[in-house]
Amino acid sequence: MSQYYDIDDIIAEDELVPAVFQVAANGVGLFDSSDETNKVEQGSRVELPFWLACELHLRQAVSISLPPCFNQKSRDELAADAAHVDLKNRCPYFYELGCKLFSLAVDKSIAFLLLAAFQTRYKEVLIKAQTAALAVAPRFLTILTKEEMKLYEAAQSSMVAFKKWRMGGPRFQKASVLGRKRRPSD
Repeated sequence: MSQYYDIDDIIAEDELVPAVFQVAANGVGLFDSSDETNKVEQGSRVELPFWLACELHLRQAVSISLPPCFNQKSRDELAADAAHVDLKNRCPYFYELGCKLFSLAVDKSIAFLLLAAFQTRYKEVLIKAQTAALAVAPRFLTILTKEEMKLYEAAQSSMVAFKKWRMGGPRFQKASVLGRKRRPSD
């Protein structure tokens, strides 16, 4: 499910998700600050990190709800103009968390939301990476999620390499595999 050494995956799984306890639990009073006992009653609503909510959901101890970044207001804003919605402030790991929630079958319609948002924003990210002036780029970068920032940086470096090649850089480069000799076959 997760990539053990990937720091972005670790941070994405630390996002808080709303959960409702399906069973009473002893020794977990930290999750419910309204109760001074060390117990959480059945039906208590809490916000848990995704990694913990996922494990408890798989053991049928909690039911997970969608976080606020996937609520109806956010869906309406994304449907209206996804390219200009500030997803970074809502959830820096919007796509990663959405995919993880989809795998738990919390809400199957989330897949269409993620696909539509990514398709619209993907075009905008590539256009801005290749044509945006330096003055415009900082404002645009503040609304991008972590995944979109990686995409933006890759598109910019690709454009720089293309311009360098086009302006007279080396036309042909020797492939690294061509320098090696083959072993004689016996």
